[in-house]
Amino acid sequence: IGNSIRRVHFLPYRCATNISFRTPQKINYHNAAATAAAHNEEAAMSTRTMSEIALLPQSAARFMVATLLALAASLPQAADDYPNKPVRFISPFSAGGGTDAVGRIIASRLSDMMGRSFVVDNRGGADGAIGTEIAAKSAPDGYTLLVANLGTFCMTPILRKTPYDPLRDFSYITQTTASASALVVHPSLPAKGLKDLVALVKAKPGEFNYGTSSNATALPMELLKMMTGMTLTRVSYKGTGPAIIGLLSGEVQVAFSGAIATVPHVRGGRLRALAVAGDKRARALPDVPTVAEQGYPGYEANSWNGIVAPAKTPRPIVDKLNTAIIKVLQMRDVREHMIADGAEPTHNTPEEFGALIASGHAKWTKVINAAGLKEKI
Repeated sequence: IGNSIRRVHFLPYRCATNISFRTPQKINYHNAAATAAAHNEEAAMSTRTMSEIALLPQSAARFMVATLLALAASLPQAADDYPNKPVRFISPFSAGGGTDAVGRIIASRLSDMMGRSFVVDNRGGADGAIGTEIAAKSAPDGYTLLVANLGTFCMTPILRKTPYDPLRDFSYITQTTASASALVVHPSLPAKGLKDLVALVKAKPGEFNYGTSSNATALPMELLKMMTGMTLTRVSYKGTGPAIIGLLSGEVQVAFSGAIATVPHVRGGRLRALAVAGDKRARALPDVPTVAEQGYPGYEANSWNGIVAPAKTPRPIVDKLNTAIIKVLQMRDVREHMIADGAEPTHNTPEEFGALIASGHAKWTKVINAAGLKEKI
């Protein structure tokens, strides 16, 4: 009896001690030798543990088996069966804008490729901060993804305090597009180029409004105002789609907007493009000169979109999504569609995407502070 009591008291403690030093984070998913060694160690430990459990009274053995199974269930999810349920694809702006368009193309193709629904969930408002916060605070299990862009990650968090940190609260998956915003006007304006617009606005200060859906489109305009001396009043909308509608209706006369949202209207004659904000001309608008070409050297405001997940999403799931999204971006019809709409499909590794975000954050911090834009936006 005494020996049985000692086994009941001491063996569970010894097993628990073995288990407590087994941390799944130590497994190296990218090193085959390290992974094999980890698996061998795990198998040896399991044999020792089960031998000890066999010596326990039946009730104690059942308890230990249940405990081990619970611990096994708590290990990081493998990517083999991912996804096994629908995935929420958050777009932090209303439908109809460039960020939303990119998200819908990718979500649709991922649904076809991975056999589960990737459902776009529009959560617009607060310059994209509402939807971005929801994503940041979601479970890091791969079942909530976010369409990120330059504004929500490198502009808004600098201009004001946001309930998320773009440098800490996310697992980066890949960039998806790069594009330059286009300066567009209502066709009723007589301006045919940027210099015409500057002269027109200066002749009638205070009479013209510009539409913006977020700080990503407001900042390029504010920089342009500083460089040209124009006076334009900002009118804010909850998304690119509503901002474009405001421009088409004449509610505002000028806007900076992503090429994805503006190119179809420019080609249809409903809007006129005066300039692009990038360091080179856009492939979709080859006849439209850059701002720098029109007398304002040094002006550049390229934009991007990409896919992220909540921080601490398991790396195997991040890698699986990275591979799948890159395959989508390499599809011929997807590339042709994006290019025709003014976006350049692009992709990178999670580390490269993270570096892009960090460098953009640093760049716009300097620009905003140097220009005093924090108080103007």
